[in-house]
Amino acid sequence: MGNWRKLSKLKRTVAEESLLLTIRSQTNKQNVDNISRTIAYFDFYLKYPEVPWSFLASMVSRNAGYNMCDLEGMWFPKIMERDTRELFFKTYERANWTIFHDAYPQLLLYHYSTKKGQPMFHLLSEFNVSSFMELEWNYFWRYRDSERLMIALIVNEQNVIHNTVIEYGEYQKKVFHSLKFLFQDLFHFSAVLLPTIEGDLYGASVNGFRSVHKRIHLGKKIASILFHPKLYPEFLQFAMITEHTGSRIDYEQYFSYKKKRETPFLRWTFPVVNHHYRLQKDWYQVRKFHEDWMSPYALNLNPVHITDWFLHKQKQLQTIITIKEFLTTGKI
Repeated sequence: MGNWRKLSKLKRTVAEESLLLTIRSQTNKQNVDNISRTIAYFDFYLKYPEVPWSFLASMVSRNAGYNMCDLEGMWFPKIMERDTRELFFKTYERANWTIFHDAYPQLLLYHYSTKKGQPMFHLLSEFNVSSFMELEWNYFWRYRDSERLMIALIVNEQNVIHNTVIEYGEYQKKVFHSLKFLFQDLFHFSAVLLPTIEGDLYGASVNGFRSVHKRIHLGKKIASILFHPKLYPEFLQFAMITEHTGSRIDYEQYFSYKKKRETPFLRWTFPVVNHHYRLQKDWYQVRKFHEDWMSPYALNLNPVHITDWFLHKQKQLQTIITIKEFLTTGKI
């Protein structure tokens, strides 16, 4: 596969070269920040609902924005130094950017393939997309198995960020092995949330985030909730009418009680980051592939309603921060 890919690059037509430039331009335009990425994923899903991963990606991207804005909210600055918060932000941002940089050209190639009426996934190699996804997109084109494609994209993106973010030098040592990250990870203070405009929260807690196996399992679990027949319309309605700002007030505004905004709006808080792409080897060629990664997710007949649990965890964390602040400064 590797040699064939190299040879195929020598046979690009003028039309293909033009398309590659267009896709690179469109990807760069949308890959500016967490807000633009979230919108781009969701807009694509509205045009191509047969690619449900794009809706999943938009909802997970919303959560990345919430995590970023927590860093400059009412609570985290009380326990994290500015340098540490900046590093955590860069980590969230780098992972968000990396996934989009890899995935959005795939989505656009599908878009242009539908326009042309024939698959053009041989061009994925030009974007350094894994050969695994070239196989999976061609399979999808032939058999239209949306669930399999979604799982394949989950598997791919978690492998893509594993070496470039999770196991990458500075991020690995100063973030994923830090006491603050391990504390949140161990006690399940973080969660991927799927809100509704009724004020309900569904989702799952994040635990063992450094494990690619656990991240893939989490992705499939979130997908099983997001596309649950009874709940999917509610999540879609939330996404349709709720502007993504990065602040948790996006979903807190729907609570039955009035909630004061405790986290800022992303674009008012963080600068645009100029990323440099680090060329990496095809993970599918150099890492062990586990067949169970592609196993279908089990439909959760009773998705976990986590509103009370999540709010309790938030309260716990805030209490710990308040106690630490009192012990440190004598003030509350």
